[in-house]
Amino acid sequence: MDIIIGRGKTARRAYGIDEIALAPGVRTLDPSLADTSWSIGGIPRNIPIIASAMDGVVDVKMAVLLSELGAMGVLNLEGIQTRYDDPKPILDRIISVGKSEFVGLMQELYAKPIKSELIEQRIADIKAQKGIAAVSLTPAGASQYGQIVAQAGADLVFVQATVVSTAHLCPESIMPLDLGKFCQEMPMPVVLGNCVTYEVALNLMKAGAAGVLVGIGPGAACTSRGVLGVGVPQATAVADCAAARDDYQQETGKYIPVIADGGIVTGGDICKCIACGADAVMIGSPIARAAEAPGKDYHWGMATPSPLLPRGTRINVGTTGTIKEILTGPAKLDDGTHNLLGALKTSMGTLGAKDIKEMQQVEVVIAPSLLTEGKVYQKAQQLGMGK
Repeated sequence: MDIIIGRGKTARRAYGIDEIALAPGVRTLDPSLADTSWSIGGIPRNIPIIASAMDGVVDVKMAVLLSELGAMGVLNLEGIQTRYDDPKPILDRIISVGKSEFVGLMQELYAKPIKSELIEQRIADIKAQKGIAAVSLTPAGASQYGQIVAQAGADLVFVQATVVSTAHLCPESIMPLDLGKFCQEMPMPVVLGNCVTYEVALNLMKAGAAGVLVGIGPGAACTSRGVLGVGVPQATAVADCAAARDDYQQETGKYIPVIADGGIVTGGDICKCIACGADAVMIGSPIARAAEAPGKDYHWGMATPSPLLPRGTRINVGTTGTIKEILTGPAKLDDGTHNLLGALKTSMGTLGAKDIKEMQQVEVVIAPSLLTEGKVYQKAQQLGMGK
């Protein structure tokens, strides 16, 4: 039901991940029986987790490690990895600079031109180590470097921006990327995003997307919601876009996975996103905390280096364990940020969901006190859910 904001302006209530909970049904099952497998663009994966295309999260080494573990990492083709032959000293500068100098340094470092040969080299390096070469470009980058990516033989291409739509208006002097034509001409599957509404998700699927990313502004290092005032809380956004997926499948017979992107920190967050309809999640800061992550304790957003209006910051996430411990355990922390796969399997067992499709159908309740009810001691002692 619409809420009246004032005369002439109504709104509907939207819900974030922290405002909902999952209610058990009449059946439970042993977590070992829970099937978490899924596929995107014909690529099967055992873990429904994708690491974000951020310079502090994914490099060639991390992309390979995630592939080996059954997940996936996406390499940013417009970041440090393709501007510098040796990214390590550049990453060291980003990590060591003071807070007040951070934005200026990022604008300086990301002003260096992208090298086409480095795009080819990074993709080749991942494939040579039998990793999944999933890469990310902005719409402008896709127009400029799409052919190079196609020739290099990437396995999957993500075309990402804060908001992507099939109806983009721009000055006459600029030719916008035709998403439908791009999807059709690329020799590999193309994932499109980000969006937060039913209509845009449906249009992206009709354009030929092999997957749709959902989320505007919820990321740990993202400040778009504060700078632009734009976004829809993730629980509602995912549910709306999942409805578009289901309607599109009914109409065409094609199933296009929906990926919740941003605002996901714990195993519980992953479980709730899937319960709202997501097929998988894309996460940044939880992966940035891995010992193997290129950011070495730090995490920053993709829009941060913008020369005009940075919409992100650098946060210190620390290092809490190896990527294996974070994804598959054993957990060394008690706050839900380790063994994310184990958390998902246990939740599915508790809810009686045998696979991802059944997990999408579990009961969701509005629960604003979910994370605080009865947690007085944890909060007071900074333990578990009180951290």
